Amino acid sequence: MSGDLISLRMLLVGGAPADEDMWREGATQASVPVDFESGDASAAKVALSRGGVDFCVLVSALDDIDKTSVIKAALAQRPAPLIFASAPRGSARPDHVNGVLPIPGDAVEARKIVEVCVRARMPTQVLVAADSDSLRGVVRKTLIASRFDLDVHEAVDGADTLDRLRKGNFGLVFLDSNMPGLNGADISRGIKRERPNVAVVMMMMSSAPAPGGTGRPQVSDALASLKKPFYPADVDAVLERYFGLSEPD
Repeated sequence: MSGDLISLRMLLVGGAPADEDMWREGATQASVPVDFESGDASAAKVALSRGGVDFCVLVSALDDIDKTSVIKAALAQRPAPLIFASAPRGSARPDHVNGVLPIPGDAVEARKIVEVCVRARMPTQVLVAADSDSLRGVVRKTLIASRFDLDVHEAVDGADTLDRLRKGNFGLVFLDSNMPGLNGADISRGIKRERPNVAVVMMMMSSAPAPGGTGRPQVSDALASLKKPFYPADVDAVLERYFGLSEPD
C-alpha cells in the first residue's frame, strides 16, 4: 500500500428503500471512503457498464433472472468487481458469486458487513512457504488467478518464512507441513509468536492424520488445512473463510 487515499465504489442491487438507507448508512461508516450506489437490476447493469464498481451486493429479494443478468454484466467488466449475495443462512448460493453475506438487521450490522467486503477488495499480501518449487508454483498460480487482489510472495524454508514475515505485512501464509529442518507445526508456532494476526493454512500429504475431517486445521490456531493434491476450488474456499465470506462450519 502506498499510503494514498483509497476509496471504493459499492453497488447494492435490489434493495427496498429502507434497506438502501440502512446499507448506505453502514457504508458511510466504513474504515475507508465508500461511494454507495443502489438500484434495481436495470439500473445496476447501467452502473456496471460505466465501470469502476469495486464490489456489488445482491439482496435476497432479487429474483433469479435478475440476479443472473446482473452477475453476467459484472463478470463482463474488466476488471470485474467482487460479487456478493446477501441471503438468509442456508440459502442456495448463486453461481459465480465470491461469497455469501448475512442480511443486516440495522446500520451497525450493515457497517460490519461492508467492512468484510472492503477487506476482501483491498490488496492482501500472501506468503507461500514450501521447499518444493513445483508446489510453490502451483499455489502461486492458483492464488494469482483468484478474483481477490493478492500480492503473492514465496519462501523456501522455515527460516526464510519467518524472516519474510518480520519484514513484510502479510495477512495469510500457505505453509507446507513437510519441510526439512523445522516442521510445519514448529514454523506455525513461530509465525504466531512473530505475527499473531497472520492466518496460517497448512498444506499436507493426504495420508496425514486429519482429526475433524478434510479442511479442518491440523495445527492449533491454523485457519485451515489443505490435503495434497488440492484444487483451485479448495483454495477459493480457504480464501472465502479468511475474508469472512462463507458461513461458519
